[in-house]
Amino acid sequence: MTTETAVATREVLKLDQVSVARGGRPVVRGVTIEIPAGEVTALLGPNGAGKSSMVLAVGGVLRFSEGKLTLDDFVLSGKRPERIRAAGVAIVPEGRRLLPDLTVEENLGVACYSLSRDEAREGRAHALELFPELEKRMDTTARLLSGGEQQMLVLAQALVSKPRFILIDELSLGLAPVVVQRLIPTVRRVAESGIGVLLIEQFATVALGLANRVYVMERGRIQFSGLASELKERPDLLQTAYLPGGSAAVASAETENGGEATTSA
Repeated sequence: MTTETAVATREVLKLDQVSVARGGRPVVRGVTIEIPAGEVTALLGPNGAGKSSMVLAVGGVLRFSEGKLTLDDFVLSGKRPERIRAAGVAIVPEGRRLLPDLTVEENLGVACYSLSRDEAREGRAHALELFPELEKRMDTTARLLSGGEQQMLVLAQALVSKPRFILIDELSLGLAPVVVQRLIPTVRRVAESGIGVLLIEQFATVALGLANRVYVMERGRIQFSGLASELKERPDLLQTAYLPGGSAAVASAETENGGEATTSA
């Protein structure tokens, strides 16, 4: 198989014109994002942009009001969370959602509930290979872990099932820089193993160091879609997206320079 053929046949998780409402208010508006297997794709944007709601909708926790989620030709939108996980899509929501009174061992066990005994054993070994620090903490309750250890544990929970795609919401939130630097190579390794990663980040430097392609979200809409290298070379585009009225500035700058800004009326 040629390189071109291999790239062309890679799996893709796609959100197509997805809208999500919370409390009767639209928070995600007509979002289209493609997440190829074997790559890190970044989604950037300020607080309140709709990124976390989008992740919860992909995981089946929130419902799409419009649009669809597909893994290649299989439609996942409208499916229950367990069906989405079984199809190979895992989410790591913001906030390190663990069972605080259970041990590391027990939290991993909960994540393996739908797996066979052999799958659970293999998945657990794989997760602990990625995060060997957890092996020393197996009998420790989750509430007593450091922030970095808790983040490792929620990532391990998502990876025990060996998903085909994983969405990680705010990898670096509340973590010391040294911990973030520990996690970055692991995310890269996960992508290199063939898993498609969507990294949702408020802090651009983390995401741009990992991602191939980047989307910038503001007020529920995608305002920029392009290569990570473009935003590295044009930091003004990213800066304006984080400021009030930023989308207009992004659109204006990209129009002047013939770029790929995606704007919505």
